[in-house]
Amino acid sequence: MLEDFEESAAEELKRADHLIYVTLKYTRTVDVIRNTILRLINAMDFAVQEALTYLKVKNISSVARMRMEQLVEKLPKLKEYGAFYFLLRRIYNTGFGKKEEYRKNVTLLTEEGDVNIEVLKEYFETTKRFVKFLEDYCKGIVTYK
Repeated sequence: MLEDFEESAAEELKRADHLIYVTLKYTRTVDVIRNTILRLINAMDFAVQEALTYLKVKNISSVARMRMEQLVEKLPKLKEYGAFYFLLRRIYNTGFGKKEEYRKNVTLLTEEGDVNIEVLKEYFETTKRFVKFLEDYCKGIVTYK
């Protein structure tokens, strides 16, 4: 079970890392930014699902949004990460525009805010911290108080 967590979330993070530091470097398209955001969402989903399993939550929801709400209910300390997760989902699911595509400052324009390469890197780091915290928590390295 814990091995799946490490593989699934870690694999999504590896893919997101590659998209940011290799693919985006050469293509500079909004589609790559959106795909990276989807990978970050997937990594968080895997981590949440495994954490809920570790916490022995009964009736784990099949809806990703509800699973995050269940986790935040169990671990209120993760409320900021929950808000971040919902922000990523809103960015990915809303209509979008493009700015300076194929150029250095390619930007995804959404109602939730603009996402350029620097913002995407911040999102990536935040997602890594979240996944690392849950991984450590599930292994018993970090205790929650």
